[in-house]
Amino acid sequence: MEPNVEIRRLLDVMPASGRMNTKIISKPEQSKLIDAAFPLPWKQERPIYINFDLWRRLTKPQRDLLLLRTISWLSGVRWFKPDIYQGVVVAGILGGFVEILQGDAVGVVVSGGLSAIALTRIWRTNNSQESEIDADIAAIKVALRRGYSETEAAEHLLSAIETAAKIQGRSGLDFNELIRCQNLRAIAGFSQVGIPKS
Repeated sequence: MEPNVEIRRLLDVMPASGRMNTKIISKPEQSKLIDAAFPLPWKQERPIYINFDLWRRLTKPQRDLLLLRTISWLSGVRWFKPDIYQGVVVAGILGGFVEILQGDAVGVVVSGGLSAIALTRIWRTNNSQESEIDADIAAIKVALRRGYSETEAAEHLLSAIETAAKIQGRSGLDFNELIRCQNLRAIAGFSQVGIPKS
């Protein structure tokens, strides 16, 4: 598989919103088929690293869905959406500046701690099982616009997750992958049991 040809093909599969700030980079030394670092708020570019030696072992639909899922996950990370935690971070930072100006060490520690707790909560929300499942569902929705049916897309993503674990030499799936696979089985019609809403 020629990496440059596959990268051009994958760029065509990507949604337009993903092409703007995502870059696909060949990384043959990594052990994972596809990997993306958690996007930090000050970094505009969001690189996706692919080991094309391992990548070619997947079928084309599996590759498409795995890429769409990674793009959906990267796009789903929101640092600056208006909610209580972002408000607490801003209030903590502003309070910290005021306390520094007043020379109040205890106030600086309290406002810094408040900001740290809120940032940790934002981090956990973006790395939760719910965000992983949301990324799978978003990838399936994009795949519908690429000619896949919902059940086909779920089936290809399910098989891609399971095949990727084998190709990477892992003995099994981790807990989050097992939850995701159960949800995908329900979407694909292989199982009547989905995951609970709460």
